Amino acid sequence: MSTAVTPTVDPDLAKAQEYAAKLLLLSEGSVDKHFDPFEDIDWDNPDFAADAGEDRWILPVSADTLGRHSWYQALPTETKIAVGKYRQSNIAKVGLQFESILISGMVIHNFGLPNGSPEFRYCSHEMIEEHNHTLMFQEMVNRIGLDVPGMGPLVSKFKYLGAPVAARFPNLFFMAVLAGEEPIDHIQKQILRSGEEVHPIMRGVMAIHVAEEARHISFAHEFLKNHVPQTKTGQKFVLSLAMPIVMWILGRAIVTPPRSFFEKFDIPEKVRKELFYGSEEAKQTFSDYFCDVRTLAKDIGLINPASKAVWKLLRIDGHTTRYRSEPRRAASKVA
Repeated sequence: MSTAVTPTVDPDLAKAQEYAAKLLLLSEGSVDKHFDPFEDIDWDNPDFAADAGEDRWILPVSADTLGRHSWYQALPTETKIAVGKYRQSNIAKVGLQFESILISGMVIHNFGLPNGSPEFRYCSHEMIEEHNHTLMFQEMVNRIGLDVPGMGPLVSKFKYLGAPVAARFPNLFFMAVLAGEEPIDHIQKQILRSGEEVHPIMRGVMAIHVAEEARHISFAHEFLKNHVPQTKTGQKFVLSLAMPIVMWILGRAIVTPPRSFFEKFDIPEKVRKELFYGSEEAKQTFSDYFCDVRTLAKDIGLINPASKAVWKLLRIDGHTTRYRSEPRRAASKVA
């Protein structure tokens, strides 16, 4: 009597197929649900004019550390509006510049992919969406009409690093992608969920950006989950130390306004320090941007005694999540 032989499943093949299926789902999402900033935002609606309902440019207290600071709250309404316009416009410009760096790296990453790679199609979809985001951010800046610089002069030098880092160190590149995307996504979701009134230009831009950025962040997570465990032990150790450093450097670069912003509005040095990483509230706010990233680090084996010490030294250790974008309930340290 013959016995049935159960075929063995190659675990590496199964993992590759699972990864390909996830990327196909993300690619199909880009086809089924995508936006065009010049079709889906009613730019010519009179209510969208930058000078229409200008009180709506006052910074929201829910997600902006400057908006809820006593110095800003004490300003006259006209000054609050002027500061809010400039800050929101500059944030859009920073977003544009970051997306441009991301695109430059993804172009190089795609260039070397083998035929049949599921990453090629998804990355191509993402670059199309990111190009639309740069158009959308620049249109917002143009409509507001302020000549904002975006990133500061030193931080803007990152534009030279996207392509070479993506070419030689793709895992590091996609960590950097998350370092830029997670804080912006976190802030915009907070504003949209708060129900606070914001200018319709900003609301329209944020709604599109959050919807499509969910896919982009998901891909970066899946890329690192797939590739980091395959690296050699020494390389993985280096990545474990690099991850919190990349989050701290690029996160600060994305979130902190350039010094010219503080000079333009005569914001006191004491206030500047309190707003961004000086006060306990500011430090906690910055750390909370990386809850999902800390969970990812644990999942892909990048938490060890040395890396935990780096996360803690940089004051960005803390709460982890059970699933992406889980609401914060209680603080805990990286385990």
